Formats: sequence, C-alpha cells, structure tokens
Amino acid sequence: MITDSFDPLSPAKINPFVNENAEAVDACILTFSHVIEENVLRTYDCGKIGEFYFATGATPVYRLLFGGKKFAFYKTYVGAPACVGTIEDTFSLIRTKKYILFGGSGCLNREIAHGRVMVPTSAYRDEGTSYHYQPASDYIDFPNSTVVQTFMKENGIPYVAGKTWTTDAFYRETENNIQKRKADGCISVEMESAAVQAMCNFRGLELYAFFTSGDLLDSPEWDERRKEGQIAGTQHDLGHFDIAISLAKHVSESDG
Repeated sequence: MITDSFDPLSPAKINPFVNENAEAVDACILTFSHVIEENVLRTYDCGKIGEFYFATGATPVYRLLFGGKKFAFYKTYVGAPACVGTIEDTFSLIRTKKYILFGGSGCLNREIAHGRVMVPTSAYRDEGTSYHYQPASDYIDFPNSTVVQTFMKENGIPYVAGKTWTTDAFYRETENNIQKRKADGCISVEMESAAVQAMCNFRGLELYAFFTSGDLLDSPEWDERRKEGQIAGTQHDLGHFDIAISLAKHVSESDG
C-alpha cells in the first residue's frame, strides 16, 4: 500500500546532487505562474544562477536583490512530484534552508472572497509523494504557519488561515470528497503543499506557504470566479509576488 511507502532504513538509489560550493541565498521563492515569472524578469535586475533539466526542458533559477537580501527565484511545475523534484534539484545551484511557496488554490468556503490570501495550517494528504518522505497520516502540519500569519498581521494583509486539501486528481474533486474535506475544516484545495512540507521535513528545510483564493467549489456548480484574461485576484496576481518577496525578507531576518 502507498501508506507503507516511507522507508527510513535503506538509501535511495538516486539522490539530488548537493553542491557544497553552490551560491548562498537568503531564501528561494517559487511561483507556478508564467505571468509572474515574466513580470519579475522585467521588473527586477535578475541574473541567472543556473538551470536544471527535466525531459520538458530547462528550468532557469534567477537571483534578485530586495531589501538588502539576495533571493533565488524560479517557476516550478504544477503537481506534487514535479514541484518537490524541482526544489531538490535546486540543491545543485543554491544553498538555502528557506523556501517560499505561493500559488492559486480552489476555495472550499463561499465566505472567503476571491483573491483573498489563504495560509495553510495543515494539509490533508490525498497525493502520493508525501508518503515517501514521512510516515503515513491523514494530515501534515505546517510548523511555519504561525510565522506566515504573524507576517500577514504585521503588514496589514487580509488573510484567512485553515486546513488545505492536497490532491493529485484535479478532475476527481467529487462532491462527496469536497463535503468530507469541508467537514474536516479544509478551506482550500491544491496539488502540492502536503508533499512539499513532507519533503522539507525530510531534508531539514523551512517552508513558508500561502495561497491565493481562486475558483469556488463550495457552490451548486463550479464557479471559476474570474473573467477571461483577468490577472487581479488570481494565481497570476502580481501583488502576491510582492507579498512573497516581502515574506522572504521577513523570514531571512528572523530565526522563524
């Protein structure tokens, strides 16, 4: 069974390459959005640190300076296995313990406005990747959720905190499963965070995550809650990169 997959007793056949001479950065910021990536490259004085490769091609990793700190930044892939794999591949290019993950999520509570920042406190593990990094459990906690919430409060950023549902099956978010997760207290659904937190726990990394409240599943019919071409309030919202880079500065200046 997949829930028996965690094996702490024997080594993996293939391991990420850890480059001890890689460039040190204060934190690394991940986006899923090509719109945000393009805007960051236009707006900031970015230099390419390097790139790693999947069968889909090269993934460039950039450096940028902000508030006297040096950060890495790159566009990752949707889905738990690929997202986790890209973080592990960054070990060949950068040295940092702090990763900022942000992106869009489905909303499971109609009272939460479109575009609202959502801070996950724990994640329901309805994917496969996390079970290879941590013993089986229904939920995985986000230990740095309080750090992210404190940052939001101190900066006057409206947000809502709660559990999230991480699933591999975008097209199998059925009504019965939605109701189960809602009953558990989940307010969002996405495809990566449980796995990323499990990997970070395993590798000794610090994860700081937040989402943008997007499409609504808590309604009789699926509601995309955006117009064609809309950027504001979506996973492509440029203002949410501003939140991410300010959060990166915040955590790089603290022990959190």
